[in-house]
Amino acid sequence: MEKEITGLNPKELWEIFHQMTQIPRPSNHEEKIQEWAVNYGKNLGLETVKDEAGNVIIRKPATPGKENVKGVILQGHLDMVPQKNSDKQHDFTTDPIETIVEEEWVRANGTTLGADNGIGVSAALAVLASNTIKHGPVEVLLTATEETGMDGAEGLKPGMLNGEILINMDSEDEGELYVGCAGGEDVGVIFKYSEKPAKKEHTGYKLSVTGMKGGHSGIDIILGRGNAIKVFFRILNAAHQKLGVRLAEFEGGSLRNAIPREAFGLLSVKKTRKESFVKLVEDLTEVIKHELSATEPTLTITLEAVKNPKKVIAKKDQQKITAAIVACPNGVIRMSDSMPGLVETSTNLAIVKSDTKKKTITAACLMRSSVDSAKEELGTRMKAVFELAGGEVTLSGAYPGWKPNMDSAILKTMQEVYKKKYKKVPEIKAIHAGLECGILGGAYPHWDMISFGPTIRFPHSPDEKVNIATVQKFWDFLVATLESIPEK
Repeated sequence: MEKEITGLNPKELWEIFHQMTQIPRPSNHEEKIQEWAVNYGKNLGLETVKDEAGNVIIRKPATPGKENVKGVILQGHLDMVPQKNSDKQHDFTTDPIETIVEEEWVRANGTTLGADNGIGVSAALAVLASNTIKHGPVEVLLTATEETGMDGAEGLKPGMLNGEILINMDSEDEGELYVGCAGGEDVGVIFKYSEKPAKKEHTGYKLSVTGMKGGHSGIDIILGRGNAIKVFFRILNAAHQKLGVRLAEFEGGSLRNAIPREAFGLLSVKKTRKESFVKLVEDLTEVIKHELSATEPTLTITLEAVKNPKKVIAKKDQQKITAAIVACPNGVIRMSDSMPGLVETSTNLAIVKSDTKKKTITAACLMRSSVDSAKEELGTRMKAVFELAGGEVTLSGAYPGWKPNMDSAILKTMQEVYKKKYKKVPEIKAIHAGLECGILGGAYPHWDMISFGPTIRFPHSPDEKVNIATVQKFWDFLVATLESIPEK
């Protein structure tokens, strides 16, 4: 099935993307894809370097007659988000992505596709390989570890690149030009707990929350999707309050920038209360599924009778941890006043996991905001909630947003090109997600920056898919833009 995409147009772009699907490239496991990118540039006879941060830079001279045109940097990131369905056997560090062409879309078989940002990277490399595109000096900047911390962008040193215009190709709606993005910051929490022997008159149950959509914690947060961790602890809170149900182990979510799709926990229930517990879960399941019927139609909550755990979390510790997770802010916090329809501030309760050896429960959240002061205030709230419950809280990994410049020259150029080519004006937007532009602009403040891309749906989830027709439009638009860049 993988080879089907090589028959799509634009052929040169899809062939490169196919190569990328065959090389494992989850965040923090990027050595092979970086080596491949370096070899790609060198095989074309182009100046190619890999910096200390793992970024790959490839330079292509101007085509004849275009030597005085402003230099352009085409930018994307090499890593991808590794998410799969729980029933899918796949190792992102060793296995290729299985691609499927399905009507007007390309998706993967039970995993993330990596169109985020593989399509953008493929377009940049296709420009380097082309002998027909007329362009000024082009530099391709392929950054490292964007998805888990924007490490490559953070590590890019001033003076490495010569261009004046940065075209980021990590946006996900064709026909839209992005001129701003949200900043972000991580919230890390550690709870220490003590254990108690599980009572002999108790029995064990595994509670599973599955079938949720998940998605990108920035772009998709406005959709009001459910959070599997929140659902689980809502049930546990009620079960503990009414029936004294105890928690032994828990695991929910996997990535800080993905809405949690699944959550699993091992519980201990008094044998005489089994029927009441099952009934409580059934009743709450009905209520929650009704609440989320529009956004989570495939939500599944199941109970499985298992062996009673040997130990459970101490009652007081369980109560504090449960209360903190139930109270933790999650989802859209505030909409933008300046740009209708844009989320200003949000947070995603992304990961909660217990470690029975260390006797700890860790939690991770990702806050986003286009207003730095609002992000700081949200961080104060998050810290207060978890500290009241006895958690140790760390705020880290803060990165800036990208402030829109409506007087941007590249914005005006691309507006004109798009209008001339497609007889309509592209929408100008900001995105509630972390593009690298804000960070890169710190090292290169003179850059004129813009972001665009094809239509991608449900990134950071196994439902990720990219629209085939928009990839062609995205490519044609990129080529026309490069041919229209003005002289210095």
